[in-house]
Amino acid sequence: MTALMTPPEPALEPFASIEVALGDIIEMGHGRGGKRRIIPIIGGHVSSPHFSGKVLNIGADWQTVFEDGLAELDTRYAFATEDGAVIEIINYGLRHGPKEVLAKIAAGEAVDPDSYYMRTHARLETGDDRYRWVNNLLFIGTGIRLANAVHIQLYVIR
Repeated sequence: MTALMTPPEPALEPFASIEVALGDIIEMGHGRGGKRRIIPIIGGHVSSPHFSGKVLNIGADWQTVFEDGLAELDTRYAFATEDGAVIEIINYGLRHGPKEVLAKIAAGEAVDPDSYYMRTHARLETGDDRYRWVNNLLFIGTGIRLANAVHIQLYVIR
C-alpha cells in the first residue's frame, strides 16, 4: 500500500490590474432569486507585467441582488492588448457587506474597500498564440466598486 501524498498548497501571484468603466444600470426587476440588473461594460484598461491593453466596449455584469444585500456578480467582457490580441474574461463573484456600506456604494460614494467583501474567480481565453497560455490558468480577484467603474486585481493561482 502506498502512502497518501499531500496535494501542493496553492500560491497567489499578482497578475493584472483591471479598471472597468461601467454604463448606466439596466434594472430588470425581481427574478427567481432576487433583483436582477445588467450593468454594461463600456471600456477601461488592463495593466500586467505580461501585457497592457484596453477593455472593449462589449460585455456586461449580469447581477442578482438578494434580499440581504448579497450581490452575485456574473461578468463577461474582453480586452485588446496593445499588440492586437483579444482576450475574453469570464468573471464570477460575490459582493456583500453592512447595509450602510452597501447603500453608500449604491449611491456612488467612496468607501473603505476593507469595509465590504468583493471577491471573484476568473477564466481568461484567447485564440492568439502569443497569449494562449492564459487559457490554462485560473485566477482569483479582489474588487472595489466605484461610482462608474470597478477596479479588479487579478491573481493567478499557482
